[in-house]
Amino acid sequence: MIAQYLGHVVFYVRDLNRSLTFYRDLLRFDEVGKIGDHVSALTSGRTHHELLLIEVGDAPGPMQGKRIGLYHIGIKVGNTLNELRSVRDELIEHGIQIDGASDHTVTQSLYVRDPDGNEVELYVDADPKIWKDDPSKIVSPIKPLDL
Repeated sequence: MIAQYLGHVVFYVRDLNRSLTFYRDLLRFDEVGKIGDHVSALTSGRTHHELLLIEVGDAPGPMQGKRIGLYHIGIKVGNTLNELRSVRDELIEHGIQIDGASDHTVTQSLYVRDPDGNEVELYVDADPKIWKDDPSKIVSPIKPLDL
């Protein structure tokens, strides 16, 4: 498997609006999609999203117990599901546990942990026309991926 590039970073943030002021308003990332009031996808224009912000705040609720900071990184490892299948096979061959497989509409992904327990998403992009024609597809509901 060959990493093509670091595709995106996902952060847990305390206050989404405060983070948007920094990333969107100051650094000029474009906000391309939201899920409710607590998740925002941003891009510099290179790809569908390079940054995803998930507000966890301080109050009890579904995100209680999540820490502030890095959630995971996404690394593009190919362009087709067949390439992702090869990545899966290589991970298994090397004894790497696959924690999950998801279809995000704009990407199809495998989730693993690095030797220190950091979550790493290995993904291939779906047809770019999907998100270029409708940027809201970036925050589509997640579906299971059966490779």
